[in-house]
Amino acid sequence: MAEEREGADWHRVQAVAGASRHPVARLRGSAGADRRVISGIVHVLKSGGRWADAPPVYGPRKTLYNRFVRWAAKGVWEDIFHALAAAGGPPAQVMIDSTAVRAHRSASGGKGGKRAQAIGRSRGGRTTKIHALSDPLGRPLAFLLTSGQVADCTAADRLLDRMPATDLLHGDKGYDSAAVRRKIEEARAAPNIPPRANKRWKNCFSPYLYRNRNVIERMFGRLKDFRRIATRYDRSATNFMAAVHIVATVAYWL
Repeated sequence: MAEEREGADWHRVQAVAGASRHPVARLRGSAGADRRVISGIVHVLKSGGRWADAPPVYGPRKTLYNRFVRWAAKGVWEDIFHALAAAGGPPAQVMIDSTAVRAHRSASGGKGGKRAQAIGRSRGGRTTKIHALSDPLGRPLAFLLTSGQVADCTAADRLLDRMPATDLLHGDKGYDSAAVRRKIEEARAAPNIPPRANKRWKNCFSPYLYRNRNVIERMFGRLKDFRRIATRYDRSATNFMAAVHIVATVAYWL
């Protein structure tokens, strides 16, 4: 899926795409041509360049863009990500966190307005927030996109619906709310979240178990090595979410 990917990795992508519930995901033409197109998409996400400026070695620029957008609209990139991430089995522990991404001016003008396209105003200006779950190795398991001003504990309600079976969930103080703790416990997991300083009654918390939570922060840093994740250029939230799923797949699951 990336440039110079080993053949075994490409065969895994082919198998998942071939089994997709969406007919649009069926790979067409020679395996080499399909691989070249997907490698070209990864190149654009890595470099941050315009689709029109993609090197000709990857084939027609319009083909790269159309494949990216059509598979994004049908959820194919997300299907590939989840299929490969699930292959590792349920993790014993899960981390939860978020990161803000500045929206470039080219991201303005999406259908339905900024709110519909997950762009909002926060201290950093016009931003989008990527919420994520990861395993103890910092490998991403699920993502959620919101406007930049949305609080972590608010987004957690939807994100936790995507949490795999686990025994323990680690989150920072931004997730210290009764609703979040209840949601975690309903999933038969134990929350390990440091209590806010102003709370009279402190929930159980283990600093020793919490010490490895920064793996998810390093995960976000690795995703942002790709320019189109570090800065959002896409008007469509669907397209930006697809870019996140592609990069997460390439960086961690291939």
